[in-house]
Amino acid sequence: MLALRSLTFNVCFYAVTTLLAIGGLPAVVSHRAVLRLAQIWGRITLWLLRVVAGTRVEFRGLENIPEGPLLIAAKHQSALETLALCTLFPDFAYILKRELLFIPLIGWYLSRSGMVAIDRSRGARAMSLMNAAAASAIGQGRQLIIFPEGTRRAVGAPPSYKQGLSHLYVALKVPCLPVALNTGLFWSRNSLLRRPGTAVIHFLEPIPPGLPRQDFQALAQERIEAASNALVEGGLHGLAAEGHPAPAAEASAAAAPRR
Repeated sequence: MLALRSLTFNVCFYAVTTLLAIGGLPAVVSHRAVLRLAQIWGRITLWLLRVVAGTRVEFRGLENIPEGPLLIAAKHQSALETLALCTLFPDFAYILKRELLFIPLIGWYLSRSGMVAIDRSRGARAMSLMNAAAASAIGQGRQLIIFPEGTRRAVGAPPSYKQGLSHLYVALKVPCLPVALNTGLFWSRNSLLRRPGTAVIHFLEPIPPGLPRQDFQALAQERIEAASNALVEGGLHGLAAEGHPAPAAEASAAAAPRR
């Protein structure tokens, strides 16, 4: 049953994605139109997850989201949070690697939506270019979303936070909203299975601007990791209670001792 529901969801998801990508081409006239299309895509995906796969997404701590320009630092375990986060912020922009802009059709949307692309081939200069592009987005009142570890990480894997987050925090001088989650238990990185249950995305207390760079980096990582670990533990118990064990790799990583 799990495999069948997952297969049905994936077929529906990719069909909807294709239809929106082709039918939404007129939206590329403005970045706001592209963002609205992305939000529609995210909401349809969350609906399909709930109805077809039995996976609900619960947002906690919505009262912690400040108004205005904002730096959002989220744990990254799955494609799920990429889709879910865009449904909540009116003028979001992701920090992403420049290579994504070259994906046929999808890259066009990303370029037109004003995402902040990092050109890692520029070496040390990439950081200053990222800061400049991010400052421009913040100057427009946008909400900037960054995954501080740079890529998806297995549930329970040792944290690997990059310095890009702290550089942005110092350069932008806006609040940082840490985000914890356990989405990897339900939509794994390298699996087509979609496990039923409740995935949680928790917005933690914002960190105000003005802290020293390394103090901020340590505080953000500590908050995100502690809250995410607690959510993973609760998610594992929930899956086990319903007879849906987590993927073996994710469960073993979550059970491993942390340093």
